[in-house]
Amino acid sequence: MKKELHILQVGNVLVSPDIFTEKFCCNLDACKGQCCVEGDAGAPVTMDEIGEIENVLDNVWDEMSASAQSVVDKQGVAYTDSEGDLVTSIVQGKDCVFTCYEKGTCLCSLERAFRQGKTKFVKPISCALYPVREKSFGNHLYGINYHRWNICKDAVKKGRELNLPLYKFLKGPLTRRFGAEWYKELLQIADQLRKDGYIDA
Repeated sequence: MKKELHILQVGNVLVSPDIFTEKFCCNLDACKGQCCVEGDAGAPVTMDEIGEIENVLDNVWDEMSASAQSVVDKQGVAYTDSEGDLVTSIVQGKDCVFTCYEKGTCLCSLERAFRQGKTKFVKPISCALYPVREKSFGNHLYGINYHRWNICKDAVKKGRELNLPLYKFLKGPLTRRFGAEWYKELLQIADQLRKDGYIDA
């Protein structure tokens, strides 16, 4: 039986214990990219990211649906949602305007353009970090926690089969957001937690 683990602080980030204990690995073959389609708001974005997206818009325009193009023409690549957060624009109350489809699977046109070498911007960090969500508490203090969503059940199953904890699955995005030194400190804490019997991977 695992010992109970509480919130830990890594640098200026409060880290939910789920980041260490929960297993996860995206399984696009099973979920078909539903996280880009389901929901009632777009992906959280910063002002800097809005600028980056606007700069690469011409590179992804032809991959966007006519409906998505119309939305962007009218309100831009982002809007302020009901909670006052800046989020990517969506089509008909759900699909992100940057969704595109390949063999029935929903992909991100921003990320696809990046992988094809057309741009240097991958996608909003909130998308890259998912299923981890970030919260700002002010005074340069942040928090990250695991967002459970039923459409990710296959990712949870795959993560458990691979024994792949969230902090390892999201090495790239976490490093991109908080830096290599921060992630190195996270790994050191994980090593100690493993030695102390709190986690197994």
